[in-house]
Amino acid sequence: MRNTPTKDTPPRRRSETVTRRRFFGFVAAACLAAGLSACGNTQRLQATWTAAPQDYNEPFPVPGVPQPEPQSFQDQSIRHVMRVSAGGDKVRVRVSNLFGTAPVTLGGVHIARSTGGASINASTDTVLRFNGQESVTVPAGQEAWSDETSFSLPSQTDVAVTVYVPQTTSVATVHSQGQQTISVAAGNALGSATFTPTETRQSYYWVTGIDVLNDDARGIIVAFGDSITDGAYSTVDAANRYPDFLARRVAADPTLKGFSVVNQGIGGNRVLNDVIGTRALDRFQRDVLNTTGVTHAIILIGINDIGFGAFAPEQAVTADEIIAGLQTLVDQAKARNVAVFLGTLLPFKGTFPPYYSEETEAKRQAVNAWIRANTAQARGIIDFDAATRDQADPLQMRPEYDSGDHLHPNDTGYEAMANAIDLTLFR
Repeated sequence: MRNTPTKDTPPRRRSETVTRRRFFGFVAAACLAAGLSACGNTQRLQATWTAAPQDYNEPFPVPGVPQPEPQSFQDQSIRHVMRVSAGGDKVRVRVSNLFGTAPVTLGGVHIARSTGGASINASTDTVLRFNGQESVTVPAGQEAWSDETSFSLPSQTDVAVTVYVPQTTSVATVHSQGQQTISVAAGNALGSATFTPTETRQSYYWVTGIDVLNDDARGIIVAFGDSITDGAYSTVDAANRYPDFLARRVAADPTLKGFSVVNQGIGGNRVLNDVIGTRALDRFQRDVLNTTGVTHAIILIGINDIGFGAFAPEQAVTADEIIAGLQTLVDQAKARNVAVFLGTLLPFKGTFPPYYSEETEAKRQAVNAWIRANTAQARGIIDFDAATRDQADPLQMRPEYDSGDHLHPNDTGYEAMANAIDLTLFR
């Protein structure tokens, strides 16, 4: 029935109608971009696990360190285990060939509830399809998402994503520092409840993301950084990286229902120089701003810019250059309406020289002073330095938090980092 204006409801002018259409068009676009349920009660996609992709063949930036040995798989199954943050009733999985120079064909990709080690609950084993097909070929330099698939996934549970590699395939795209046992078996063992691994590793191959679909999706916190975010020296298979501890705190807080925490750290990563991992300035868009439904970001990076420059003088950078890089990341996040928080760099006195020296410590102090002043106008700062430093010697890490290398925390230290984050920042 056509609405006819009355004397109490004057007809709308054309400009008013166009303005309203544009407004609601912008709202709809924003909802689709955010993927969040705040725009309605329909289900939304939400990132629940990520692993930042790396080029396996990139050289280590320290003179004398040998190049990585080539790796390949052929007629083998790789079972990856990952701890998800948020749950849902549908999933999709991303496979990546970003650093490949040739297409990668996976003969199948399955997801199932993990029961520990290389075992799965076979009743939950689910085939993932890509455009309706069980196999997928990903061209060089590209990624592919599986179709959304019904799969009951509670929050804070372990899932297994198994891929089958039928033909000889060189490894190029990988996440090196998984801190999780990855099992490799001969042949096609996609749906096997258990298989006897021919070998185990701690890297993720080609699998870089899991999204869930649910009604509660409300916020996604991306932890972005280097090995301290990636969880170096945390207990393998225990999910004890600082973002894991943060995810458990968030899941236990009823005021943050609908939030997830994902980890986009890369061990050895830097703000200004490539190797190890694409530099932060170039990967921030991909690994943070393109994360499904991202609403918040925690940036903790810069210590490798300081330390590695001592080994490779041509890559040495000043504190001001690091600060300028961090400012760029903050500006990019704010331009996308992502609430961004800067973390202070942890103490590292005692780390092997010349990574640590009076000169490198002076750079850390300068960067931290800038972060604490919040000159970048981030949404807030998180003082990881204050949370982990030794009160008797503030330049070094508290002994009970130290993994032993005086640079990376242990499990207790990672928990202290997570506990230093005020959850009201996300409310």
